[in-house]
Amino acid sequence: PQMAQVEVYTSHEALLLGYEEAMTRIDSTSGDWYDTSAHMLWIGHRTRQVDHAHVEFCKGVKNPIGMKCGPGLEPDELLRIIETLNPEDEAGRITLISRFGADGVADGLAPLARAVKASGRTVVWSCDPMHGNTLKTSTGFKTRPVDHILTEVRQFIDVLNAEGCVPGGVHFEMTGQDVTECIGGAQAISEEDLSSRYHTHCDPRLNGEQALELAFLIAEKLLEIKDSSPMASRVTG
Repeated sequence: PQMAQVEVYTSHEALLLGYEEAMTRIDSTSGDWYDTSAHMLWIGHRTRQVDHAHVEFCKGVKNPIGMKCGPGLEPDELLRIIETLNPEDEAGRITLISRFGADGVADGLAPLARAVKASGRTVVWSCDPMHGNTLKTSTGFKTRPVDHILTEVRQFIDVLNAEGCVPGGVHFEMTGQDVTECIGGAQAISEEDLSSRYHTHCDPRLNGEQALELAFLIAEKLLEIKDSSPMASRVTG
């Protein structure tokens, strides 16, 4: 049989600094420091303070860095963090990951996108529609409604398109298994269905069918705005 090879890239939140520091090595050819625990690291919404340890650690490594942008983040604070992490404005260094929830993205993202656009800073805009749309059901299960996830992605695209920015990607928590952890979607998974195949040990995940459904719906959204904005054709998912 013919063998094929693919490249796999990994990313995770740089949360436990003791672990990240233990995995950091110096590149003997360049003299630069890299965190070898992942190709790309991100800074979480709760640890993004510009004068705190997580930003300081990420400033010192050459990995691409993501940063969660959510409720409470002010434009001037965001610009200070970008300047700290990427003072030379290196393309590909910074990914800003919007995570406002379906009800907050329209008002929360626009001022941030406007400020970054005006600053001329080079960033990639991505959307995490999972963490801002988590709720607990009356039966005690943590879940995420598929329609809220889709709404946040659609509004993310609309806001960035209106501000002249490029929507550059989405972040799903998903599995190929036929789990029942997120409610809604074409399968119409209800709160009562969650207990049948709720296998996650942490956050609720989209199952394979829900993730594929969202991929097609997001593609339709991008086609919808393609004619109105030449920037939309540059989106990667």
